[in-house]
Amino acid sequence: MPQHVAIQGFRGSFHEVAARQYFGASPELNFCATFGEVVAQVADGRADAAIMAMENSLAGSILPNYLLLERNALTITGEVYLPIHQHLLALPGTTLAEVQAVHSHPMALRQCGDFLSQYPSWQLVETEDTGLSAQQQAERRTPGVAVVAGSQAAEAFDLEILAPAINDDPSNYTRFLVLERAAEAQPVASPDKASLYFYTSHAPGMLARVLTLVASHGLNLSKLQSCPRPSQPWHYGFHADVEFAAPAQLAALLAELPAVTEELRVLGAYQRGSMVFGQEVESKAGGLSLRA
Repeated sequence: MPQHVAIQGFRGSFHEVAARQYFGASPELNFCATFGEVVAQVADGRADAAIMAMENSLAGSILPNYLLLERNALTITGEVYLPIHQHLLALPGTTLAEVQAVHSHPMALRQCGDFLSQYPSWQLVETEDTGLSAQQQAERRTPGVAVVAGSQAAEAFDLEILAPAINDDPSNYTRFLVLERAAEAQPVASPDKASLYFYTSHAPGMLARVLTLVASHGLNLSKLQSCPRPSQPWHYGFHADVEFAAPAQLAALLAELPAVTEELRVLGAYQRGSMVFGQEVESKAGGLSLRA
């Protein structure tokens, strides 16, 4: 069990919830302002592991984080699928009619576009983190400001849930990866998922040959993300997540992929996370009723 886990965000953030869900209450959390700092803390030994968001089922992939995986000697040892319930939080007693601005992380704002578009006069202010937005409003107590965050932030900072469950889709998940230093990480027992990075020659049909090999060995391609290659305009590398029933399937695929790729890296082999909805952390900071 790691003693220190780096996360992007602050107290009350979804990264904190994901870290506790995966590691439990024991590790100390190292709160970081940026994802780059999260990766740096694991790389230089200040943290033993990290939890890093990679994609949201509504807002899509966080592309800079894929670049961080490419450029650092970390390995993926697990994943967490966290159901995300975004709420509109405000100081106790605030009404919707009094709201003038809404602060939150840009990904959170994107997840709540349908609700926020009903109030075109509201100013949307992008911030570093959902939990930090809640903390700052609790400290500054600025009239007319609301924040988008989870119920854990409402509870942590004594804010009231002004409008509950405002994300566009109730089946809203964020996928987080568990990262450790490659040189020290222990092999995961019974892996059934792997993350690969590869690029091919810039020639017709090369990507199709890779995908044909994946299918021929019976693996399920659950994610394919292209990322630009630095200093090579319009050339792309690919991040692929593959799922398999037996590690031998992955081994057979990896034996053949070098023939159709120019570079191939295994970023991690691990056990796939569960996407079963759990109960959201209850908040004592206010009821789930809209205040007109």
